[in-house]
Amino acid sequence: MIQEQQLTASILENQQGRALWHFNALLTFKALGAETNGQFWALEGLADRNMAVPLHAHSREDEIWYVLEGEIAFTVGDETQIGGPGTFVYIPRHVPHTFQIRSATARWFGIGLPAGLDEWFFETGEPAQSLTLPPPPTSPPDVEAIIASLKAYGTETLGPPPEA
Repeated sequence: MIQEQQLTASILENQQGRALWHFNALLTFKALGAETNGQFWALEGLADRNMAVPLHAHSREDEIWYVLEGEIAFTVGDETQIGGPGTFVYIPRHVPHTFQIRSATARWFGIGLPAGLDEWFFETGEPAQSLTLPPPPTSPPDVEAIIASLKAYGTETLGPPPEA
C-alpha cells in the first residue's frame, strides 16, 4: 500500500523556483511531483522564436497551458490556433500536440497532471546560470536520444516541430 505524504503549502514569488535551461527555453519550476505527492508539476516558461517542440502525445498525463505574454501557435489534434496573453489550452493525454513561439519572446504557465514528466526536464536540461534565455546551442540536439528519453516517460514523438 502506498502511503500518502503530508503535503506542504507553498507560495513562490516572481522568479522563484528551480530554473533550468532546456532546449532554448528558461523553465522555472514552481512545483514538482516530489512536492505534490505526484499529483502535478507546474512551471513558468520563457522562450524566443527559436523554440518549437516536435509533434508528440503523452500517454501518462494531461497538460494545461496558459499564455502570459507574447504569442504561441498551438496545434492540438487537427486544430492550430495562435494564442496571445490569456489563452488557455487543455491537452488530454493521447492527443497529438505541439507549440511554437510566434512573437519575439513568450512566457507561459504550464501544468502536467499527474506528475512524472517533470523528472525528464531535469534529466535533459541544465541548471540555469541566470534567469535569462540560455545561450544559443553550439551543436544540434541529439534527436534520437531525445526521442528515446521521452519514450521512457510515456511520450511518443510523432513528427518534427512546426516550421516558422
